[in-house]
Amino acid sequence: MNQETIKQTYDVIIIGGGPAGLSAAIYTSRDRLDTLLIEKNLTGGMINEAEKVDNFPGFPEGISGMDLTAKMFEQAKKYGLKDISSEVSTIMVKGKSDFAVTTSDGEFTSRSVIIAGGSDKQKLDAPGEKQYIGRGVSYCATCDAPFYNDKVVAVAGGGNSALYEAMHLAKFARKVYIIHRRDQLRATPVVQERAKAEPKIEFIMSTIIEAVEGGDFVEKLKLNNVATGQKSDLPLDGVFISIGLKPNTEYLKGLVALDENGMITVNDKMETSVPGIYAAGDIRHNSIRQTVAAAGDGAVAAVNAKRWVDEA
Repeated sequence: MNQETIKQTYDVIIIGGGPAGLSAAIYTSRDRLDTLLIEKNLTGGMINEAEKVDNFPGFPEGISGMDLTAKMFEQAKKYGLKDISSEVSTIMVKGKSDFAVTTSDGEFTSRSVIIAGGSDKQKLDAPGEKQYIGRGVSYCATCDAPFYNDKVVAVAGGGNSALYEAMHLAKFARKVYIIHRRDQLRATPVVQERAKAEPKIEFIMSTIIEAVEGGDFVEKLKLNNVATGQKSDLPLDGVFISIGLKPNTEYLKGLVALDENGMITVNDKMETSVPGIYAAGDIRHNSIRQTVAAAGDGAVAAVNAKRWVDEA
């Protein structure tokens, strides 16, 4: 991300550089709104971890998550988007149409804010998990799979993300276990079919991970079959956690209305409880957590943010 020639005041500040934030940035920048995109990590968000996205319109052969968001980012930059790599700590309302966004790189002001910060990976919270992060515990197969060439690994989870992680790992590891606490997977049928067709993948259902153990690196998992009560050890070299997401909304408590899970509540215009602040993508209540839906949310938020700026 470009940290040069960044001023302090904008028409719109977008927090989060995933599909929702990038889509919003395309719309606001194209409409000649002075726009700043703030992303604390790699532009594109968690979709970057998807080796292949085959349900985004316009790409019949599929496209990698990283390539998709790179194209979206390039499109927004073409229209003059400014961006910084920074973490937002607070948003303050200063008048009817004036917001102050405090980041690790200082304060920026805008006439409207679009929150598209997405979510972070949920932790397993099992003994040993934190201890072995970077030494056998990972949350990103795209990042770390090459370290497990010809090794035995497990993926905790049963949704689309978990199965995609497992399929990517199968290109490197000699054996991949998918461990899911329920007796049914949550992944869509087409993703399940692909994972079950991979000979290196084995499913361990109705099972939870009670502990991660090892020496200098992970050596085994302590498992508990919740259906039978049977406990066992699973020798392996690494475990990838893919059990869900936690919204990045801690800094928003007391500012905008959140639901019981910490998601931002919005109306059909993506308006939050604070006029002039919008939310889009996985961070909002009732999101279906699909890339195309996040992009649509971003467009809706951007169109309504423009109306707000024009009328303010």
